[in-house]
Amino acid sequence: MQKEEYGRIAGEYFQQGYNCCQAVAAAFSDAAGLPRDVMLRLSCPFGGGFARMRYVCGAVSAMGLVAGLVYGDDTPDCKKAMYPRVRELSDAFEARFGSIICADLLKGMASHSDPPTPEARTEEYYKRRSCLDCVQTAAEILAEDLQKNERL
Repeated sequence: MQKEEYGRIAGEYFQQGYNCCQAVAAAFSDAAGLPRDVMLRLSCPFGGGFARMRYVCGAVSAMGLVAGLVYGDDTPDCKKAMYPRVRELSDAFEARFGSIICADLLKGMASHSDPPTPEARTEEYYKRRSCLDCVQTAAEILAEDLQKNERL
């Protein structure tokens, strides 16, 4: 599958109502070696910049989550190789959008300012947010990395 296909799949999950982290994570359930339902449950808290607190974008968090499952191991030293890899993924996202912080991506929304209740997914919701583009781009960045390293 091409990287654009992963972006399309992640975008479809997002448009079905899953949060940004869930959408990207679910698109890579096969690569991560976990069933889609497990990926969705594991990634659920990371939407909205971690529980709608508007910190690190959930799509970026999903790149780290999937990278850990694909490239990681269960040793304390795993972080030595993982941190640089996840920074590279995050840097690619930031180069495209100017930030990896949800509040910045949503144009100045203050962190931790929203109630924890998810907003209704209406046509207006999708029009005023860059989330769909962020989700699709994060999935494409991750797919390109996994393909380059022969993990897809």
